[in-house]
Amino acid sequence: MRARADPMTARVERIADTVRRPMRPWSPSVHDLLRHLEAVGFPAPRLLGVDGDCEVLTWIDGESGADGWRMVVPEDGLARWGRFLREYHDAVADYVPARGTAWSSGTRPIAPGEIVCHGDFGPWNAVWRDGEVAALLDWDHARLAAPLFDIAYALEYAVPFRDDEECVHRLAYAAPPDRRRRIEVFCDAYGTAVPDDVVGCVARQQQETLATFEALALRGLEPQASCMRDGGFEGIRARIRWTESLAL
Repeated sequence: MRARADPMTARVERIADTVRRPMRPWSPSVHDLLRHLEAVGFPAPRLLGVDGDCEVLTWIDGESGADGWRMVVPEDGLARWGRFLREYHDAVADYVPARGTAWSSGTRPIAPGEIVCHGDFGPWNAVWRDGEVAALLDWDHARLAAPLFDIAYALEYAVPFRDDEECVHRLAYAAPPDRRRRIEVFCDAYGTAVPDDVVGCVARQQQETLATFEALALRGLEPQASCMRDGGFEGIRARIRWTESLAL
């Protein structure tokens, strides 16, 4: 069985029970991370090898992509998502990448208090089965950061930091979400207090993510280069402004 994904994902293919993804400059770092996750038993794709300019990973059955958004709408799904992020952070708590390891966000030593964050912890990057989180996908933007980076990223998309109209008409909410309540549910499930200035934390994460995308675009890497050329980063800037204006 062979299925080709959207062209913007640049030759990502499923072939039988494997997935082939194009190698990126930071793929060796991701591969080392995936080997660590396999060793500690965390549910993520397993690296099978490299075939030319593609990495070969295991395929994991379940619901993902656009289907993942609706899984975090109910509070029990939101809590599962928070617990799963904590499980990931616990799984990498003692993982120290080699000096000089390159990530999509750059190359530098890991600093005290940092871990290798997933960097793209949105519900579309999970595999869900029967309402449970079965695995975490798409490690291209793993990065060195404090755990708060992943928490803020998760909050952006699971609270979500989007206007009421988008929540109801596009993101499967029956009514405008109680954002403060949802922040508390997620943080409690993760096992942390709600961060001070939580809105500022989310905005700073958005700014850091945009800065990474802009740097990749300037290197001519896709899909960020096309996104910059087509004006797609303006949408991210608009989301940052919306976040900064939010009163909770």
